[in-house]
Amino acid sequence: MESDSPVKNVLWKQSSMAPLRDYDSPDDVDSGDDMNDIDPGLKLLYLANEGDLEGIQKLLESGTDVNFRDIDHRTALHVAACQGYYDVTKLLLENGAEIDLNDRWGSTPLSDAIHYKNHDMIKLLESHGAKRLMASMHVQNEREVPEYEIDPAELDLTKSVEITKGTYKIASWGGTQVAVKTFWEGIADEDKVRAFTDELALLQKIRHPNVVQFLGAVTQSSPMMIVTEYLPKGDLHEYLKIKGALKPATALRFAMDIARGMNYLHEHKPEAIIHRDLEPSNILRDDSGHLKVADFGVSKLLKVANRVKEDRPLTYLDTSCRYVAPEVYRNEEYDTKVDVFSFALILQEVRKLKLKGWIYKR
Repeated sequence: MESDSPVKNVLWKQSSMAPLRDYDSPDDVDSGDDMNDIDPGLKLLYLANEGDLEGIQKLLESGTDVNFRDIDHRTALHVAACQGYYDVTKLLLENGAEIDLNDRWGSTPLSDAIHYKNHDMIKLLESHGAKRLMASMHVQNEREVPEYEIDPAELDLTKSVEITKGTYKIASWGGTQVAVKTFWEGIADEDKVRAFTDELALLQKIRHPNVVQFLGAVTQSSPMMIVTEYLPKGDLHEYLKIKGALKPATALRFAMDIARGMNYLHEHKPEAIIHRDLEPSNILRDDSGHLKVADFGVSKLLKVANRVKEDRPLTYLDTSCRYVAPEVYRNEEYDTKVDVFSFALILQEVRKLKLKGWIYKR
């Protein structure tokens, strides 16, 4: 195909399973490049992004591989599915596009179409045999589907915004804002799968006014997700950055909120719950200004008369070192007292704010 026109600046949509990032175009091509100077495979992806049926047809007739994959292992079918180009997708399929290829994050064209809510595209891909990704927790018998299961089609993540250190995103569920933690199973290892299932099992046990409320989860399709209530007033860390040291009455109220939440976890029966990552950024404010303990990604269940230990030694890159008890870093056994250590440092920060540059020295 001959063309002297530069590539158009059409907004690219990223893989549904890729970590959130700014994504304009593949790194191999500059938006000002002449079309004749671009590799035919990359040119196919660009034309798919632009919805250029005639250009795609000519390129395929010239022998370009319809299943060409870029550096992220994405194909023209992935791109068309993201954009919702029905005719482009149909043309690619008619020319032999493979329906269920995974990109580097594990996303297929169908999962991209589902993520961007391109409903006609979903029907088209499924009519050609596209299969929805099955999660590692998927069950065959419908009677075994857990009561908390949420249909991912009900979650609108198209305008999601990252919150709480990028772990959760704001999403819409039935018109209500919720917080969604997405598990990128396509790039996960066995440890991450276990961490997800452990966190999910723990959240189902918890219900208290000073602990963030678990609402449900997506476990029967990939990516799996955990859905909790969304607290729009942000976390204690950001609040302290704005307000500085708090007045005694406010500090006492905050301390009592945290203490009630943590006491509930520590007194939980039959197994106490150790948070192990208690810090201001994991404490959220609700609409009334009260605090709730959140983020149980590294929490532990403590069996009666037992202590727990990390699977591997922590490093300063694993977590915020300021609030973690020394025995955790020393890879020793520990119990609920590690949360008391963190709580004491939070109280000092709430009242005096003298810990900003402080790091515990082992």
